[in-house]
Amino acid sequence: MNGKITRTNPVTMPAPVGNYTHITKIPRGAELFVTSGQIGVNAQGEIPTVLNEQVVHTFANIKTVLESENLSSEHIIKVNIWATEQIDWDFFDVEWDKLFGKEYPAMTIGYITELGLPEIKIEIEIWAAKV
Repeated sequence: MNGKITRTNPVTMPAPVGNYTHITKIPRGAELFVTSGQIGVNAQGEIPTVLNEQVVHTFANIKTVLESENLSSEHIIKVNIWATEQIDWDFFDVEWDKLFGKEYPAMTIGYITELGLPEIKIEIEIWAAKV
């Protein structure tokens, strides 16, 4: 295996239905980072009531937590997303593409009835690796 993170979509199966990659592979010896779920809390510690505002703050918090470990989106290998209401994918994908460009990680999305606090509408967990 080469010394970098690789992303592939097997030609023997259907293409991803969204902006993600079926397989993200990390080389042996890579350092693994797993974040707690990041939520849409703003710099003042407030959680907006509108999902799209939470999405913006969630991505800002993801960037901050990555930067604290000298990581960037290229290091992200897996994203788990949980939401309590329907995601506006047109809006979400704009924020997603600001972070990833077109180098998408593996991704899972789940809709659930509630998260850790009643006002939280979305939570995103990041798995990253540094080669």
